[in-house]
Amino acid sequence: MPAPRSGSHPADSQAQPLDTRYQVETPEGIDLVLRPAGLLPRALAYAIDLAIRGAIMLVLFIALALLGQLGMGLGLILMFLLNWWYMVLFEVLNQGRSPGKQMMGLRVVHDDGTPVGWSSSLVRNLLRFVDLLPFAYTLGALSCLLHPTFKRLGDIAAGSLVVYRDEKSQRPTLPDAEPERAPFPLTLADQRALLSFAERQASLSPARRAELAGILAEPLSVPAEQAQARINGIARGLLGSESP
Repeated sequence: MPAPRSGSHPADSQAQPLDTRYQVETPEGIDLVLRPAGLLPRALAYAIDLAIRGAIMLVLFIALALLGQLGMGLGLILMFLLNWWYMVLFEVLNQGRSPGKQMMGLRVVHDDGTPVGWSSSLVRNLLRFVDLLPFAYTLGALSCLLHPTFKRLGDIAAGSLVVYRDEKSQRPTLPDAEPERAPFPLTLADQRALLSFAERQASLSPARRAELAGILAEPLSVPAEQAQARINGIARGLLGSESP
């Protein structure tokens, strides 16, 4: 949601990104808004996949141990294939979702929002050994924390992005507030920013709501503690909504 800098009118200042939403434009001219996944959900998804692979390998080695040396050789080959192709096959054939990512509501896409392909998936997973250096995913974790869209080194090289899977859209409800008019003419971008805040605030923490509302306090000429209620009233006024 773009937010204005201080000033008498939000449209007179340069928009600043206030969250981690990532917007891309399709060749058809359609804007897509993606939500990049941070380090914690990605780590949990990887831990789930690691546990699944570990369980599969344990069962395979127990079964192949009955074949003696031949079984051990086959087990090593299967372990190699499982380690390097598990992620690739799921990402390409299951809409960018390994079992771990699916459980965490994540998926892998290209930077332009299109489904990830074989080459990109292979690159991002083959370079996983670089992210593991020097130990315990140190480089990968640092890259995720420092990159604006939480990319590890493999994602940067492959041009891929791990995002939250789109849920079935539901019409957002506005908070209970008395409709009122804005103290100055609003541009379309201003209206979208105010409506977006009003619609999304239920999913934000109190501190985040206060932070975002406080940025709009000065342009709205209200104290910071009153900004949230004022925004809700203006949002209802924009939609012609009556207070229930």
